[in-house]
Amino acid sequence: MTFQDLNLTPEILKALSEEGYTQPTPIQSKAIPIVLEGRDLLGCAQTGTGKTAAFSIPIIQLLDKNENNSRNRPIRCLIVTPTRELAIQIGESIQAYGKYHRLNHTVIFGGVKQHSQVNALQRGIDILVATPGRLLDLMQQGFINLRQIEMFVLDEADRMLDMGFIHDVKKLIAALPQKRQSLFFSATMPPEIVKLASSILSNPAKVEVAPVSSTAETIKQYLYYVDKGNKNALLLDILKDAKIKTVLVFTRTKHGADKIVKVLVKNDIKAQAIHGNKAQNARQAALANFKAQTTRVLVATDIAARGIDVDELEYVINFDIPNISETYVHRIGRTGRAGNKGTAYSFCDAEERVDIKNIEKLISMKIPVINEHNFPLLDENPPKAAKPSHGPRTNRGQGSAPKAGGNKPPKKSYGGGREKRNY
Repeated sequence: MTFQDLNLTPEILKALSEEGYTQPTPIQSKAIPIVLEGRDLLGCAQTGTGKTAAFSIPIIQLLDKNENNSRNRPIRCLIVTPTRELAIQIGESIQAYGKYHRLNHTVIFGGVKQHSQVNALQRGIDILVATPGRLLDLMQQGFINLRQIEMFVLDEADRMLDMGFIHDVKKLIAALPQKRQSLFFSATMPPEIVKLASSILSNPAKVEVAPVSSTAETIKQYLYYVDKGNKNALLLDILKDAKIKTVLVFTRTKHGADKIVKVLVKNDIKAQAIHGNKAQNARQAALANFKAQTTRVLVATDIAARGIDVDELEYVINFDIPNISETYVHRIGRTGRAGNKGTAYSFCDAEERVDIKNIEKLISMKIPVINEHNFPLLDENPPKAAKPSHGPRTNRGQGSAPKAGGNKPPKKSYGGGREKRNY
């Protein structure tokens, strides 16, 4: 099947051709005809399957049929997504696919001043891409009216749940007109998401592509067992390979991401971090530099995992193993996209072994282990960090109790207990 088989306008086909797109991905070939029919859609697809194009292409075509040329045109389509990076990239996709149509769109998100966003809204737009917080804020200020919305898209719904946005989403839904076409996308379908979808959609068609428990066959996965204190050294060792032109490194914490960048820069490797503590312009600059390959290593927390979309990214490294198994799939899904090859390395210390077992159970495969490397795991049983008492918090984390019933001193620790997850 080609895009020509999907009854798209010549203008969209021309734009897709210029982007180098010839054949739709499975979710695109299934979803685009459904959306063009005007039906509600429930899409279950993991990251990297091409779902942004699956909803933005038919939206452009449907809205263009009834073009509104008035200066104060109402917002006709609302696309809500959890992160700033993802909102920006959806906006870029709409710009690319709709370059030969005269639809106006804008992207709004928090973390920046609202002046330019308000100006764009006041000029009149057809498509609004927004994150929940800034959207509700501008609605409360009277700058946004959703009463004439014709199409509503909720993207990355499970991520909304993870980030605590579900109550905001419910407020937004209450402000939408009853008569509308709704599209709902989620990589996973836990009970809370199923319930939310049923409250938004009306007799939807369901499209399911590559369930979250699967990883793309084009991604080669490898596992290194390494002491926590040697992970930086292992990373530097891997980066000696000149074939690794760019690599996306995932860490659990913002502080951890910044520490890795300092180590890399100290060793003359161009690296930048992207996480929630970075200003929006700094995040955009870091991502732009990475795409342009002027930055070799981009270190990210999971909050940014689904917002990073880089063509032909070949390498991903899990510096820390995620404690949520599905997150592993989302992380390595940044590579091996659109049929391209990819490689994912994971650094596992002794305390993370349980997370690896859970991941392997989810993806139904054993991740091949690289045993021959310069920093093998030596500390098989590092002592656990002491649990805080219910009394005053004094000297927390400065020592570890020996195992119960044993007289032997604890083994040397290469990092102690786990860091608190802080995205």
